Amino acid sequence: MASGYRPEIIQRAFVDFIGSRLHPFWSLTTPKLRLLARVALSEDLITLQFETNRAFKQQVFSLNGGWEGGQHINLSVPINGIYHQRSYSLVGLPQQPLWWNDADNDNHTSKQQRHTITIAIKPQGLVSDYLTKLAPIGTIFDSGVPSGDFTLAQKLNETTRLHRRPDKQPVLLFIAGGSGITPMLGLIKQALQAEREVTLLHYNRTPLLTTYWQKLAMNYPAFAYHLINTDDPSTYLADTRHLSAQSLLALDLPLADTQIFACGSQTFLAQLHRVTAEIVLTNDHSLRDNIIVERFSTALPEMNRDGKDEIEDTESQTVYLRSRQRQFITSTTLLLGAEQADMRLSYGCRQGICQLCRCNKISGVVKNIQTGKISGNGTESIQTCINVPMTDVVLDI
Repeated sequence: MASGYRPEIIQRAFVDFIGSRLHPFWSLTTPKLRLLARVALSEDLITLQFETNRAFKQQVFSLNGGWEGGQHINLSVPINGIYHQRSYSLVGLPQQPLWWNDADNDNHTSKQQRHTITIAIKPQGLVSDYLTKLAPIGTIFDSGVPSGDFTLAQKLNETTRLHRRPDKQPVLLFIAGGSGITPMLGLIKQALQAEREVTLLHYNRTPLLTTYWQKLAMNYPAFAYHLINTDDPSTYLADTRHLSAQSLLALDLPLADTQIFACGSQTFLAQLHRVTAEIVLTNDHSLRDNIIVERFSTALPEMNRDGKDEIEDTESQTVYLRSRQRQFITSTTLLLGAEQADMRLSYGCRQGICQLCRCNKISGVVKNIQTGKISGNGTESIQTCINVPMTDVVLDI
């Protein structure tokens, strides 16, 4: 027997099994969340607050004190006997008061806030609709622990492309489209607490969190924000409702020493990359080189020869490989999504020509990115390299 080895007389898995039968929320090893409340931040953005169980507290709060701004969490959501895996942005920071619950009262950071987490969801699909509308308060979900590298420390340490003096911290510019604002809530607060100079540029169809940004600006003089309501010309920068090179220049920031954090849909991020590529700083160094991106999907859209997006703004869907008993989540092509989930599918040209990637779709709707054709919901032969899932999809693979 190896030195120092101590066999467990009673396996922890067995203890977990018995404990879960006595109380579903109890576990030594599996992080679980119990739904406490829902709060609507706008018509299309809902926050859900959860209580954390013992395993979650030990793995997250006890070891590293919580999480960082910009991270997300994976939830396992059972609907009609089928478990769906989804990832959602965490709102705020550990033990940070939530602004809709007496945000000005520091006592709110005590027991009520210490061991809860809050996520933000845009209702737009089977799982999101269930969580925001149907799941009863008190429902228990298995979860992962906070993860993701869309964080201040990780990204700023990785970035070596900015041409700036070593002793000069870059200005931070946060650019969000729609619900892409959610991972930035904690990031911005964290940056301001670290006495960084921060500017926010948020494009949305309706004003969102206006009071919150006003309070932050009052408390932190280094914070400036621009809320672009795409239906209200009075809010536009450089007289345009869309993100443009002129609107970025209108911010009057030292762009050569500005680090951009961006989050939004594929279409929004593709536009950002096009716009920033137009702004040349020094020595052929474009503003595009200063961008750090968090995507709702697995990849930016590809560009065709006309410079237009091949993949439009689609939401992530679950793809089931029936024969392999595997699944992955993607909003890009079926082939690329599988590869990014470390699953290898057959392919040849990757352009829809050779037919080597063709397989049978059992159920679900897909869209051909070359023709724009939307499939039926039943069985048909498709090519994985040029089809994007529009709903959850089952493939005979």
